Order: sequence, then structure tokens, then C-alpha cells
Amino acid sequence: MASAGGNSCVNVGSAPADPVGENDPTDPSICSLIRRDLGNAGISGPLLPDLGGLVNLQYLELYANSLIGPIPAILGNLTNLISLDLWENLLTGPIPTSLGTISTLRFLRLYQNNLTGSIPPSLGNLTSLQELKLEKNAFSGSIPSSLGNLKALRFLKLNENMLTGTVPLEVLSLAIVGNLTELNIARNNMDGTVRSSELRVTAIIQDELKTT
Repeated sequence: MASAGGNSCVNVGSAPADPVGENDPTDPSICSLIRRDLGNAGISGPLLPDLGGLVNLQYLELYANSLIGPIPAILGNLTNLISLDLWENLLTGPIPTSLGTISTLRFLRLYQNNLTGSIPPSLGNLTSLQELKLEKNAFSGSIPSSLGNLKALRFLKLNENMLTGTVPLEVLSLAIVGNLTELNIARNNMDGTVRSSELRVTAIIQDELKTT
């Protein structure tokens, strides 16, 4: 275990299935790593909790691989993270509530996995977030009204899940008081429909109104 700048570093290893591999674990420069881009790199296996030790990381891009298992809650320790791209993998389980502590996060893209559970209300703490893309998973429950806190949000894509209920008014209000330009809730189990009378929303994508 090495250290630099007062922060502890972890052994991130170099096994072929290690999604942060090809590092010398004794190299102190790992502590200052700010970007890890291994998108579409043929990586398989689980996300290692050791990722949470890369405390200066700003960009974690592991999209379009074959990663399995849950998203480690310890990723909430990455308090400098700007972009978390885990889309198009085979990840399972819920979104850790700890991700809602990363106040610097602007892009959270977890779409096209096998994630389950409810959307954590803690994501409403991510007031710098510009893109929240959770489509093509198996999320259930209702859309948390706390997402209405995300005034910087431009894209909210929740389509092709198993969400129920209605779109909270707090979220719809982002079309007026925020920067929302696309809200996609199609192919869920949601009630009713929504309409836009504001030109600032360029697209609200939904299912047709359900009738009995």
C-alpha cells in the first residue's frame, strides 16, 4: 500500500478481469489518477471495491463491457467524480444511495444494465447533475420527487423500466425553473400522461394515456 499527498492508495491489481487493471499497485502516481477510460475494452468480472480508493478520480468510464455484480457503495467516496459511465454492462442490484453524496457529479449514465430496486431519493442531492440516464434496466417504484432539486439537469431518461405512479410535479417543474430538455418515461407502468406547455422542453417522451 502506497500513499501520496496524505491520501491512502489501494492495490488496484492488474488481473485481466480487473476493470482498473494495468497499474503498478506500488506506484504512488495512482493516488493522483483523475481519469480511467476503459470503455469497450472487453473487460469482464465485478467492479472491485478498491475503485473507491482512487479519491482524486474525476472520470470513471467503464461502459460497453461485460461487468457483472453490484455497483460498490464505496464509489460514494469518489468525491471529485464528474462523470460515472457504467452503461451497457451486466450490472445487477440497486443504485447505492452513497452515490448521492458526490456533489461534483455532472453525468451519471447507468443505462442498459440489469439494475433493480427503486431510484434512490439521495440522487436529488446531486445539484450539479446534467445527465441522468437510467433507461433499459429493471427499476421499480415511483420517481422520487427529490429529483426536482436538479435544476442543472438537461436529460432525464427513465424509459424501459418498471416504474409506477406519476411524474412528480417537482420533476415536471424542471421544464420551467430548470434546464430540462428531455424527459423520457416511455415503456414503464406509469399512470396517466403528462403534457408540456413550455417551449423550453423539447421532448417529453411517454406512453399513451392508459384507459380501462
